Amino acid sequence: MEKVKVLFVCMGNICRSPTAHGLFEHLVNTEHLDDHFEIDSAGTHAYHVGSEPDRRAQETATSHGIDLSYIRGRKVKESDFSYYDYILAMDGDNYAILEQACPEEFRDKINLFLDYAPEHPLDEVPDPYYGGIMGFENVFNMVNTASKGLLEVIKSRHLR
Repeated sequence: MEKVKVLFVCMGNICRSPTAHGLFEHLVNTEHLDDHFEIDSAGTHAYHVGSEPDRRAQETATSHGIDLSYIRGRKVKESDFSYYDYILAMDGDNYAILEQACPEEFRDKINLFLDYAPEHPLDEVPDPYYGGIMGFENVFNMVNTASKGLLEVIKSRHLR
């Protein structure tokens, strides 16, 4: 069976997208589905290529039993659009950047991540970088809800 390939995208790939990457991977592993997935994260900007996730993102994830220390920042590349099955933007600005860079035939792969959390009152995962630790906790909770929704959608579409 071919793996379902999921890419989480934010601006710098040090806060939101690595949190989603690590948390979604944790959910997949918990359900013993890791053989069915390839999961990664990237940024629309090259600000933090090669960097670890933000310390506050790591601390928040660690407090929930999730390790992000193995993730390194990278920038979205053109081949990602054909390679990944799901390309999930954290907010509208990054969605627009992805849509502009993406060849027409792959644009249906791009969605806002919170589309998988329809019960959530927000449409976008806010960038916690310039805020305090509570912003990272809020992001973690949003990402958790959307990750669970995404996993259920993928299971129903691909893993029956």
